Order: sequence, then C-alpha cells, then structure tokens
Amino acid sequence: MKRFKQALGGSLLGFALAFSTPTFAAQLLDQVVAVVNDDIVLQSELEDRFAMVRERILAQNTQPPADAVLRDQVLERLILEHIQLQIAQRQGIRVSDQELNAALEDIASRNGMTLAQFREALIAEGSDYAQAREQIRREMILGRVQQASVSRRINVSEQELNTYLANQENADNTEYLLSNILVSIPQSASPEMIQRARSEADALYQQLQEGALFKPMAIANSDASNALNGGDLGWRALNELPQSIASAARSLQPGGYSPPVRTPAGFHILHLRDKRGGTEALVEQTLVSHILISPSEIRSNRQARALAFDLYRRLEEGQPFAELARQFSDDPASGSQGGDLGWTQPGQMVPEFEQTMNDTAEGEISEPFESRFGWHILRVDDRRTQDFSEEMRTNAARSAIRKRKFNEELDNWLREIRSQAYIERKEVDTL
Repeated sequence: MKRFKQALGGSLLGFALAFSTPTFAAQLLDQVVAVVNDDIVLQSELEDRFAMVRERILAQNTQPPADAVLRDQVLERLILEHIQLQIAQRQGIRVSDQELNAALEDIASRNGMTLAQFREALIAEGSDYAQAREQIRREMILGRVQQASVSRRINVSEQELNTYLANQENADNTEYLLSNILVSIPQSASPEMIQRARSEADALYQQLQEGALFKPMAIANSDASNALNGGDLGWRALNELPQSIASAARSLQPGGYSPPVRTPAGFHILHLRDKRGGTEALVEQTLVSHILISPSEIRSNRQARALAFDLYRRLEEGQPFAELARQFSDDPASGSQGGDLGWTQPGQMVPEFEQTMNDTAEGEISEPFESRFGWHILRVDDRRTQDFSEEMRTNAARSAIRKRKFNEELDNWLREIRSQAYIERKEVDTL
C-alpha cells in the first residue's frame, strides 16, 4: 500500500491524501477565512487542504515550511481556485460523469489497477471515494477553464513559426527537468516594487547557494502556481521556455541553480534537476486496423466479449477484416474505413492497445483484448521508422510555441483574475 500511496503523490494534487484526514469542521465551528467575490472559503476547506498538502510534502521526504507560511500559500491557491471555478460556472464549463469515469479509469490504469481495485485501495487508505471523485472533477474543470481562457490569448504568427523551424535545423532534442521559484512583480509595478522583488529573489538565491533545499524554499516562497508542488516544471525542451529562461537553463549543470532571471512575470530562480536526450529521435510507426466492440445499455460486457471472439473466429476462417469492421465496429470513424486507423506512433493509443499492437507481428491479427473502450481485435498491416514529415514538423513547432506561450501567459492570467476579484481575507483561529 505504501507503493500505491507514492504513485498517487503527483496525481491531481494527491487527492487520495486529501480525504484521509479528519474533517476540520467536526473539531471546530466553521469560520469564513476569505470572501471571494460572491463566494466564501471556509476554514474547514482550508484546513483539509492544508493537511493534505502537508502530508504530501512529508511523503516526498521534504520538510514543509512553518505551518503559518504553508497555510498562507494554501489559502492563496484556494482563492485562485474559487475565482476560476466562478469563471467556469459563468462559461458553462462542466465535466460529465462519463468524462469523470474515463479519467478515473485512466488514473487506475496508470497505477496498475482496475477501477474497482482503485476504489477499494482508496477506501482501504481511509479515503472517501465520493469526495475523491469530486476533487478530480474539480481539477478537470480548473484545467478546462485555464485552457479556454488562456488559449484564446495566444496566437502563433507565421513569422514565429518560420523562425522556430529555422532555429530547429541546428537544435538538439535535449530535455531539461526543471523547478522554479517565482518572485512576482505586479503589472504596473513601480521601480521601488521591482527593486524589492529583485532583492527578495537575490536573498533566496543566496540561501540556496549556502545549502538551503530548493523544494521547501519553493513551497514557502514562490508566487508561481506550481509552488505547492515544490516548483516542479517537469521535463521541458528549451523551445518550450521563454528565451531568457531557456538561456539560463542551458548554462546549468544538473543540481545547479540559476541567479534570478527577469521576465515580465517577475524574477525566476531555476533548479536543473536532470537532463536527457540530445540526439535526433526517429519515430517507430505502425499501420494498424481494428474492430471495436463496446458494451452498451443493450449489450453487456460479457456479450461484447462473446461477439468479439465470434468475429475473431470468422476472421480466422477467412472473412475479410474490412468487411467485418464496416459491419460490426463501434468505432464509427475507423469502422467506415474498414477499421483503418492509419499510421500510429508510441503514446498515441491506450496502453492495452499499444502493448498488443507491439506484440503482434506484421500481417497478423490479434486475439480479442479489452481496454476501457471495450473489446478490440487489431491487425498490424505495416511498420516503418519515420522521420517527421514537413507537415508533422510544422504541427509540432506550432504546438511547442503555443505550449511555451501558454506557460508564460497562465501566471499572467491568474494574477489578472485575482486583481479583478473582490477578495477579503479574514483573521480566524487555528489549531
């Protein structure tokens, strides 16, 4: 169970830990800790989230900051969440039960479990499964409102695209595992405010040089939205980063820290944890067709499985794959094309499909197998090692530019919506 708990540590804010702590409201009469427009943040919500974040930090073998500092950081994140959820409500952004179930199945699969096993494991940890579902729904809504609101502010010009592609001709594919601390600057900051932020960033950098640990420093001091994750930025290619950040990252060795780097958002301190790659990667592609038989309101999973095996028998007897796909497949897009999925590449298909595809010889048909979509039969038609075509390079370039701009713009947008909201923080009692 310890391995399971660690595996969930980075998934959707470590939701499993959020529901294993006693509800604070049962210990103290609830109080309002913040007013956010026409909404409120209750002390029970703050204390439950505080306990979850603190436990997750400890589970990562990191010393959390002082309770008052961590509680303040958590409250700031909750205020931002409430503002975003209000925006989502106004824009009609929802997550259906079907979409939520698919996300849960994906999380369970990544932890090597079925959904039923995943539910039982959460319950065994003392978690409330219904609350866990709603926390995941909340995280999905936050992701969607960020995509909807920030993406519309991003435009990729042809000149940017051409410049990117030209630079890529001489670039390598090195990726950098980065963390950051951001000391933010208000949009209309005075020279005195900028100097105070610079001095604060310089002081934090000096503490790191003297041996302070980066993750606790980020949790306690960073103004970035990833502060409670220790400033983790994950693996990034340099072309996904602002130029000043990319230049600083390129000059670092694993384990190193950058002096404060100025961007429009403020002053960043980078920590390079690792790097990988550096050579051009060729893509192994598979030309594959499939027949999908899905359970439904009128077809049980057992009946779907029986039909899939019946079709497999008919294929072995020589009936044409494309004919059966057009007649029986529940994947309308590929079914109308005789099951043709075109050329696929690693990471494009669900794990069960990709594993079976990799294990099936060229020209062979697989036995029926199950994924979260239903029962599949696949045929491998061809394999090739393919360099990116011009169209794929262009699409990848546009995606990388948009990702870089999204990462730049998200913190700007979060600062904007906070500055435009009515926020009143209350003084309350704590344990």
